Amino acid sequence: MKCPFCDKENTAVLESRPADDGGAIRRRRKCESCKKRFTTYERIKNTYLCVVKKDGSREPFDREKIRKGILRAIEKRPVTPDDVDLIVDQVEREMLKKQTSEISSRSIGGAVSRRLKVLDKVAWLRFASVYFEFEDLKDFTKAIKK
Repeated sequence: MKCPFCDKENTAVLESRPADDGGAIRRRRKCESCKKRFTTYERIKNTYLCVVKKDGSREPFDREKIRKGILRAIEKRPVTPDDVDLIVDQVEREMLKKQTSEISSRSIGGAVSRRLKVLDKVAWLRFASVYFEFEDLKDFTKAIKK
């Protein structure tokens, strides 16, 4: 594992433990060159999930795409990186539990939306405005009233 600070490859694992309810391994590492510490996560790569988009096209499931969408929604909001990681992990697990190799982008968006709504209403509204393609103030009003 390369050190993210000095790019050297000589790092040592200080501690390993289960993370994300057993869905990953968290490793605390220390670089032998610069002595800085950092954390890595090891998890199964789910390349077998295929996302069916609104237009019918398909693409591989991508955790980072979900993370980026959430990060845009939470900008300048009191939401921590750990909160974002938890949502991404929960959404991925929910999609895997469907026990099908194809999942709709609508399922993913709904799962993210439900979790953001509980965590931060403003972030939820930002996410919903893009995901549900709000076109005017009436769309925002309807969403808030629901």
